[in-house]
Amino acid sequence: MAFFGKREGSEPEQERRLRMVSTQIEARGVKDRAVLEAMRKVPRHLFVPPELKRQAYHDGPLSIGEEQTISQPYIVALMTEELRPAPGMKVLEVGTGSGYQAAVLAECGCEVYSIEIIGGLGLQAAERLRELGYDNILTTIGDGSDGWAEHAPFGGILVTAAPPRVPEPLLEQLVVGGRLVIPLGRAGQDLVTFTRTTQGHKRRSVTPVRFVPMTGKVDRY
Repeated sequence: MAFFGKREGSEPEQERRLRMVSTQIEARGVKDRAVLEAMRKVPRHLFVPPELKRQAYHDGPLSIGEEQTISQPYIVALMTEELRPAPGMKVLEVGTGSGYQAAVLAECGCEVYSIEIIGGLGLQAAERLRELGYDNILTTIGDGSDGWAEHAPFGGILVTAAPPRVPEPLLEQLVVGGRLVIPLGRAGQDLVTFTRTTQGHKRRSVTPVRFVPMTGKVDRY
């Protein structure tokens, strides 16, 4: 589990974080208590480049280099709530990025497996998560469109980059009752939740979104 003591940050940062949750997340309808508490705890300012720390709690995405972004706080919270996290739940994250989403999932008590295709970002995120005391997150460098068969099946899968269509391995690596939360599309995107049932996968559109495109072998699917 995460170690909280060394990363709470200064009082102004805590205040900005609490205000972020109140005005950007709760006000838009996110209600899951575990998700809200996780968003209050994770120091977002430590997951962005130093020159952007003052903007860390603003209502929008921020660049983290390599043409990638850390998602808008509301979208992180919404996707986490859609996943319905629970303590001990095994979750695959496709697209580690800065590590922020993985930290939020870990704060919800999940056992997180996170895969990043960009080596530099993945290594930086892994080091950051280690420094912050997260021992319930395992990271690797690789093509997330293939999932992570070694650790499958998963109770939930969360994807932080948009493919044109769902990679089949991700659907296959869900347990029955598990949920896949993923942005789909290129020019126009929708956040979609798939729930695996004994008869197949139930699809539900959540909201229009804009994510960086998924790269790798995804187009073969």
